[in-house]
Amino acid sequence: MATLLLTAVGTAIGGPLGGAIGAFVGQQADRAIFGAGSREGPRLKELSVTTSTYGQPIARNFGRMRVAGSVIWATDLAESTSTQGGGKGQPKTTTYSYSASFAVALSSTPIRRVGRIWADGNLLRGTNGDLKTEGQFRAYLGNGDASVDPLISADKGAATPAFRDCAYVVFEDLQLADFGNRIPALTFEIFTERDTEVFLKQLVPGAADTSQATPLEHTRGFSDEGGPLSGILTAIDRVFPLSCSTTREGLRLFTDINLQGSIPTLPEQVSDKSSEDADQRHRNRAESVGREPLALRYYDEERDYQPGVQRAIGMRPNGRELMVDLPATMTASGAKAVASENANRARWLHENVTWRVGVLDPEIQPGTVVRLPESPGIWRVTTWEWHDRGIELGLERLAPQATSGLGGDTGVPTPPPDLALSPTQMQVFEAPLDDISNPSSRVILAAVSSASAAWKGAALYAEQGASLLPLGSTGSVRSIFGFLSQPLEGSAALVFEPNATIELQLVADDLGLSDTDFAGLASGKNRLLIGAEVVQFQTAQALGGGAWRLQGLLRGRAGTEEHAQRVHSAQTPAILLDAHLTDLSQSALQGTGSQRVAAIGSGDAEAVYASVDNVGLSRRPPTPVHPRTTLHPDGSLEMCWTRRARGQWRWDHESEVPLVEESERYVVGYGAVGSPYSIFSVSAPQLTLQETEISQLLSAIGAADFWVRQIGTYSQSNALFLTRLN
Repeated sequence: MATLLLTAVGTAIGGPLGGAIGAFVGQQADRAIFGAGSREGPRLKELSVTTSTYGQPIARNFGRMRVAGSVIWATDLAESTSTQGGGKGQPKTTTYSYSASFAVALSSTPIRRVGRIWADGNLLRGTNGDLKTEGQFRAYLGNGDASVDPLISADKGAATPAFRDCAYVVFEDLQLADFGNRIPALTFEIFTERDTEVFLKQLVPGAADTSQATPLEHTRGFSDEGGPLSGILTAIDRVFPLSCSTTREGLRLFTDINLQGSIPTLPEQVSDKSSEDADQRHRNRAESVGREPLALRYYDEERDYQPGVQRAIGMRPNGRELMVDLPATMTASGAKAVASENANRARWLHENVTWRVGVLDPEIQPGTVVRLPESPGIWRVTTWEWHDRGIELGLERLAPQATSGLGGDTGVPTPPPDLALSPTQMQVFEAPLDDISNPSSRVILAAVSSASAAWKGAALYAEQGASLLPLGSTGSVRSIFGFLSQPLEGSAALVFEPNATIELQLVADDLGLSDTDFAGLASGKNRLLIGAEVVQFQTAQALGGGAWRLQGLLRGRAGTEEHAQRVHSAQTPAILLDAHLTDLSQSALQGTGSQRVAAIGSGDAEAVYASVDNVGLSRRPPTPVHPRTTLHPDGSLEMCWTRRARGQWRWDHESEVPLVEESERYVVGYGAVGSPYSIFSVSAPQLTLQETEISQLLSAIGAADFWVRQIGTYSQSNALFLTRLN
């Protein structure tokens, strides 16, 4: 085979580099003689993953690339536990989480920086260098003076290598909950010193490249994953035709593209009297064009470096197509231009000329591009031979530059979102008891959210002196809350108000609210805590930018009608009472007496604190309702009212609410609520005063009001006005 023969010849002339070039030339000859398949070049990796195979070569990378790398060090998974709950009537819940520390080698050549990182196809590190998952990240760029990583050194001791001249990264305590508690499949975007162009000189070290000042056209990155040098030369040559010549400096590689500067013109040809037709004898045109790469596979930069295909303009020979794989980063338009230029070269059949001159410019040598006098086109010098009648040059015509203005189409990419981390925002409050809560515990809820969907939750702590007591975590789902953008006027909270509205600004633009119907309102949907009042709304209209208008209101729900009568000022917190809230009712917060909670998320430079609002609201019995007074014929006065219960806010028809408190007790006062003149204690929702008792009150105190409070297990209700004695 030509490959074996030319490899031996090249090695004898130019050493190892010459052997590689000889093998490359032999492969060209083999392809010309025996033909080639329908697929050429190193196969691009569709779904490359990080591996840890002993002896696996680490690729040389140039420009900008997306690489998988090889794991070169790792620890065992570290397990941590968190216990929540365990209060009265509630079981303890223990959750387990895992983290890992490991190092990944990226390139056997130095790099300038590491860009984005993908884990299982999703972004682990964004464009701004922010990790989307909790952990620490360090990058070593492959410099010769790199220091030993302290984490690896702590594990390996004095024998720890510094991995100098190898670019690698280290992850420390990377949380694995988002990846099924395993190390995910990672790929890395890397940039070298020149991250927008690649030179032939970089890819073939030791070759005197005359094109070293000019990059390979449209190539923004290249990956050489090892193997014989002839393999990478063949891959490049199939897209960017290469030529080789010997010079005093050694073997020289060059391309036919990106011709710069002035092109010299050869002198007139020396006349050959023995030739009947010198021009016809010395010119010949190839009879076949061979197989040109009409389809180019490459790494598409605009599709996050996923493989893409661009096809050349024009008809395919015999309806067949040659697919060429090139491990290079390109844009769609650049790859389209490269594929079309290759097809253009193939359409211009190889035209050779033998040109004999008497005097030759010493700068012209094999590989030089020249013009012929009074002849179109440009030519490359392929051979140079001395004769007795002059210097005979072998010339090969180069194809003219293609001028197609059609760009490539990268398709419709669907990259994973790269959302910047944002700080945690939190509201902590007591809410009215519901029918599933433990009536003996305070209902303490935390609304924890953030402006960005990249927020992955936060750890919560109770402030206890100078220390923080863990309360658990929030989970990754954001709570929906905001603030009133306009004051909300007071209401009697007696009937449905179809035209009443709330103007609200949510903490994030992508959070939303939904409509409901009367059945939904009756079942407790769309409950909003504004200050200490529970409001239900029927319709929600998005105004843009996180602003909402809510219409159709039921005010003073869950026994908060007293708060409905007050004006809620602008910037009052408004929190949606749904399953996205974090329940702290059974947490350690209950036993600490602390009224401040701290949250620490991955986007927080320091802890975020919030005080507990509406303290006591969940343990305060609702105010009794429906006061009734009856003056009997004997002059006695009977006062009655209807009891309500914490958590029983729906008032099922013809059903008495259960007694949530330890016992049923009331206090009826006569006089001012804060300082009554007389107090009566009863254990039923009624009080009867005889005529003599009424007369004594009027004579001793005078005219005043009767009111009633329910005495609960932990607190008293607000006062209900019963009647006035005059």
